[in-house]
Amino acid sequence: MDVPLAIDCRNISKHYPHFSLRDVDLRVEEGTVMGLVGPNGAGKSTILRTVMGLVGPDGGRVTVLGHRMPDEQMAAKREIGFVAEDMRLYESQTIAFHMDFVKSIFDSWDDAYAANLLRSFDLKKEQKVKGLSHGQRVKATLLLALARRPKLLVFDEPTTGLDPAVRKEVIDEMMNALESESHSILFSSHNTLDVEQISDYITFIHAGRIIESCNKEDFMDGWRRIRLSNPDGKPIPELPNLKDVQQNGRLCSLTVDHYDDGVAERLRQSGLQVDAVERLTLEEIFLSNVLYAKANLGKEATS
Repeated sequence: MDVPLAIDCRNISKHYPHFSLRDVDLRVEEGTVMGLVGPNGAGKSTILRTVMGLVGPDGGRVTVLGHRMPDEQMAAKREIGFVAEDMRLYESQTIAFHMDFVKSIFDSWDDAYAANLLRSFDLKKEQKVKGLSHGQRVKATLLLALARRPKLLVFDEPTTGLDPAVRKEVIDEMMNALESESHSILFSSHNTLDVEQISDYITFIHAGRIIESCNKEDFMDGWRRIRLSNPDGKPIPELPNLKDVQQNGRLCSLTVDHYDDGVAERLRQSGLQVDAVERLTLEEIFLSNVLYAKANLGKEATS
């Protein structure tokens, strides 16, 4: 039985004078969290803007909550909550003004939930936007999105510039929004700790291309760093999914994907001493993926 999709991007592309998004396939199942990870300029925001219907793809197809984007964006956006780090509120107005304004547009607004979020975020309705700190502005914007009870939440770098305490508050409320299994989250970040903490699925993007996308547990379970001793200078055998080799005299470090115990045994049979097999953090996995992608892109450019 097919799992319903909140977001279904098929082979989308978008071209700008100095950047191109190429052949992006991205699927977010209902009730799940997808973390989109990449360095600045990788294409994260372009993907999110395409999902939101703010820009139309030059090629491919985008469907969000069953609606084709950007043609049916008005219908889709009634069920989408969007929060971006650079969103602006009316400086001279209060939080209450913004709450009443959003409530007047969306009949899904939940007064009780909004009041609960005010308490949770330690915000006061009479506070004016111009007097809020950066963290308070982010929390106010998140309140306005969450209190509508949208089916899909789209966050563009929601925790950028937040101190650890405020970041935890924001992440906790993102997770609380998933109490109903019909709700879904797509968020971009270059903070791998946030992504590792709350995501069900992770997509790595670099230079406008998706370089890997799968279940978070598969990422964390499949990658290993193997530390070797090689005093006799024996050649490293060819291994499937070998991503990186670092050598320093008699010591050698290999980074591999889709690891199993047969990899270490093959190295031992080649006369190498396996000193340690270590798991990688999500940040280390991402960096290995990016370096591997850069190397392959370089080969494509010279071939």
